Amino acid sequence: MADSNAVDRPDPAVHPNPQPHPQRWKILGLLGVAQLMLILDVTVVALALPSMTIDLGLGRDTVTWVVSGYTLTFGGLLLLGGRAADLFGARRLVLTGLLLFATASLVAGLATSGPLILSGRVAQGIAAAILSPAALSLVVTLFDGEERNRALGVFSALGGAGAALGVLLGGLLTAGPGWSWVFFVNVPVGVVLAVALHLRLPPRPAPSARGRLDVLGALLVTAATGALIYALIRAGDHGWLTAATGLLVGAAGLLYAAFVVWQRTTASPLMDVRTLVRRPVATGIVLIVVATALMIMVFFLGTFYFQDHQEYGPLRTGVLFLPVAVATMVGANVAGRVIGRFGPRAVGVIGLLVAAAGMAVPAIVSGPAAMVVGVGVGAAGTGAVFVVASATALGQVAPHEAGLVSGIVSTFHEFGASLGAAVASSIAATSLAGIGTEGFEDGFTTGAIVAVVAALVTAGITPRPSR
Repeated sequence: MADSNAVDRPDPAVHPNPQPHPQRWKILGLLGVAQLMLILDVTVVALALPSMTIDLGLGRDTVTWVVSGYTLTFGGLLLLGGRAADLFGARRLVLTGLLLFATASLVAGLATSGPLILSGRVAQGIAAAILSPAALSLVVTLFDGEERNRALGVFSALGGAGAALGVLLGGLLTAGPGWSWVFFVNVPVGVVLAVALHLRLPPRPAPSARGRLDVLGALLVTAATGALIYALIRAGDHGWLTAATGLLVGAAGLLYAAFVVWQRTTASPLMDVRTLVRRPVATGIVLIVVATALMIMVFFLGTFYFQDHQEYGPLRTGVLFLPVAVATMVGANVAGRVIGRFGPRAVGVIGLLVAAAGMAVPAIVSGPAAMVVGVGVGAAGTGAVFVVASATALGQVAPHEAGLVSGIVSTFHEFGASLGAAVASSIAATSLAGIGTEGFEDGFTTGAIVAVVAALVTAGITPRPSR
């Protein structure tokens, strides 16, 4: 049996920056805006869907894929993107991903039919899978020590706030120039970021990782992730115990098993699957899944509650989610500043308990005010958990593994988003159909229970930080 302590021991090469880059904080700001754009694009489309459906004549299935096609592609290809960052250099992939994302957004904005807009969304997902792990890898390699924790706090705050800001921006753009602008706005932002980063990012030495891209491994894990996420999304509409859901979950399990076997036998694997059982990485996975699922449950339940039951318009609904964006950024920044002093276990557990308390408010007290206060408090907790997840998973990896572990963390971020939407949809089915608000209360109660259970798990599995 392998030594369990050995896999958690930090590599001496984790600290490669004795002389930090003088523009590292400006670069962090640019990378944070890029990550914000990617995460924002998960929710910014939500409030534009009704107008998009009418203008393009989309059916229900196509409308669903406008949202899930981006998430599936983004999550399914992240491991490949992380490995590519290690092999070809994070700098090159960040610039490539930005330009591809801008081009795909232009295609989606100009779409005149369902297949064209789906093509744009899938291309956006591919670009996001290239860009996201490469950007996080750059953050890890540009900063060191306590500065790295603060940098991850800023990066996570911007990315975590993207989902909430997406709801607000989606309402503003849809009510103003039209739904196409939820895509068009990415074009100038992506081009400006690419130019600014090209001028500021230092030329990097040849990547230390060796090998080739594992295409078959990427196909297997993408197919497995796609099948599992599709099963979760479908279960929200058709039920968890149907034969189709069981077959999809079973197919995902077989594909994951085939992926593991292939990774253990191929000469150039996509990843070392033993990475997943390292305590820091395993802790990061648990935290990122739970935090993202809770965040998406808040948006999913809150949006339907405000628009269907309170009859608020998309713009007013977006404004009501502003406290979620502010609280997420505050929680993430505070966690980034104190995690070095109190350790990831304490900060992670406290963040989850704060999230549970916030979710419990709308479960117990009815009314829009209780909803706004509760989801704001919950967002502060999940913002802190996002930082702990990234800092724990990435804090003890060697530079040549940073892209891979970033891809793992980001993959499970997308998995958590799909899981949260599916669970919320299933539990709150009656309220989503317009019958009372009990379903919303049940959904928030479930979220609070999940957060408490996750806090107990985190207290047990989080490793002590290395000195």
